Amino acid sequence: MVTARLPQDEIDQAVEALREGEVVAFPTETVYGLGADASNPDAVRKVFEMKGRPATHPLIVHIEHPRALERWALAVPPAAVAFAEKFWPGPLTLVLRRAPAVDLAITGGQDTIAIRVPAHPVAQQLLRAFGGGIAAPSANRYGRISPTRAEHVREEFGEDLRIVLDGGDCKIGLESTIVSCVDAVPRILRPGGITLTQLFHWSP
Repeated sequence: MVTARLPQDEIDQAVEALREGEVVAFPTETVYGLGADASNPDAVRKVFEMKGRPATHPLIVHIEHPRALERWALAVPPAAVAFAEKFWPGPLTLVLRRAPAVDLAITGGQDTIAIRVPAHPVAQQLLRAFGGGIAAPSANRYGRISPTRAEHVREEFGEDLRIVLDGGDCKIGLESTIVSCVDAVPRILRPGGITLTQLFHWSP
């Protein structure tokens, strides 16, 4: 069951932790994420350290609304706009050219950035209150199964992770579909919560 909203004091604690450079776990409709302030390179590096994730593997930046794309992407081509209008909020991640201000810690040293707008009400509640991007891979140690419940996250990280927002079971339980809109023709980099059939039946 998906939790519609959490008490505001829980959200406020998570926001305070993010602003202080801490890492917090939160639910999305796909899996739970291990999130940090995407504008804080030191906080982003903590995510890599906690997961044991290679520094060359980019993180996905979660934003509240498509209008925030310009803060993170150098350019938003028509294909990306069309995909966002159709599938956001939802389990679709778009890969675009990164804006110059985006730190390479997020992108794994690449000139592209992965972005999505999650549909989970708790993720939206957190993003609205935080007012910025949250860089978040799945909330598990590198190479382990992605968590779909808050207790999975707590079992994985224990006392290393102070705040875990419990939004119930993730509705989809599968990572987001990743589509690159860097070149003229969009490319699917990872199948996931949006099926290939959905993408093929609807294309910009």
